[in-house]
Amino acid sequence: MVKLIGIGDNGKESLLPQYIQWIEESEVLVGGERVLSYFPDYQGEKVVIKGGIQAIAEKLQKETRPTVVLASGDPLFFGIGSYLAKKINIEVYPYVSSIQLAFAKMGESWQDAFVVSVHGRSMKGLAQRIDGKRKIALLTDTENNPSRIADYLLSFGMTEYRAFVAENLEGEGEKTGWYELEEMRQHEFSPLNVVILKRIAEGPSWPLGIEDEEFSQRKPDKGLITKKEIRVLSLYALKLQKDSTIWDIGTCTGSIAIEAARLAPEGQVFAIEKNEPDLENCFQNQRKFRADITAIHGKAPDGLESFPDPDAIFIGGTGGEMVDLIKVCGKRLKKGGRIVLNAATIENLYRANEAFAQAGYQTSIMHAQISRSKPILGMNRFVPLNPIYIITAERKEEANE
Repeated sequence: MVKLIGIGDNGKESLLPQYIQWIEESEVLVGGERVLSYFPDYQGEKVVIKGGIQAIAEKLQKETRPTVVLASGDPLFFGIGSYLAKKINIEVYPYVSSIQLAFAKMGESWQDAFVVSVHGRSMKGLAQRIDGKRKIALLTDTENNPSRIADYLLSFGMTEYRAFVAENLEGEGEKTGWYELEEMRQHEFSPLNVVILKRIAEGPSWPLGIEDEEFSQRKPDKGLITKKEIRVLSLYALKLQKDSTIWDIGTCTGSIAIEAARLAPEGQVFAIEKNEPDLENCFQNQRKFRADITAIHGKAPDGLESFPDPDAIFIGGTGGEMVDLIKVCGKRLKKGGRIVLNAATIENLYRANEAFAQAGYQTSIMHAQISRSKPILGMNRFVPLNPIYIITAERKEEANE
């Protein structure tokens, strides 16, 4: 059986005598170049892990000699352990994770921390994932380093956080310290580090149904926004999960996309808008409401080919391409997904319903007539918003592929 042993940056000093004995008795030692360098006198075969670990797993499946795999920290904590455990029969002997060590240096508990890895991963969507969390631990890499993280957070105005950076834990040049984000942005750090964000002040918060006036909109021609009440009903109709992939077609100010991102913080949101001034408003709103979505300039269905297949699609504007648009969306929507389309006219309602039927979808329609109170001469009257048809389309079992 292969033994997977966690090791610290202080090398052999982090290992129990029993672990060292297993390594000495093994005939194959597998690990990254750094951890293998701790054993210069090893007598067996050394196998360096470079790039992906699929090839290593395949090699280990065929290996009959006594084998030890070395990995930094806890191999089952954002490490190779979970992957190898699915492929081969292994025994895991973890060391302390870098997150545990960092919190120990910080002198604070970590059971209530939100842990996220940006090691070898894009930071896209990080803003909505961490917004409002009290403690956040970030596993970094050379590209997504503390300086870049600070720059990213400041771009979304997340100034209520202060950072603790732990470098080279238990290794040579160990260094820990607190940094303001502006200070961290300009500082250089060792490639081996952990970043912990601690909220030191209350940040802004926005419940579902952000007020229309909060959004940057086209001026003086306001009103090109999915109104708060319609927005909430439409988002409900989409039945979003926390990890949904969502399209917002005709995003305009981005109100639907932004609220969708906050409802699905572990997912992805992709938006498209044909009017550049509206798209600029969308970008401003993303930064204000801390929703790191992908928004592009284009007239759907052109441009949708660059988006991954969605779990849910919202269509707020069709630009006269309704039939083709629904056909494209129908082909790309994942099994069990939903399309929600807002129509302001009975003509578009009819066209959409027909197009959905031709594409093999069943529809349900909600006619929303919303009025808001408005004071007048010491009294109140109701001012109606434009009536909206909210069309929800779901794929039939026998739908056309």
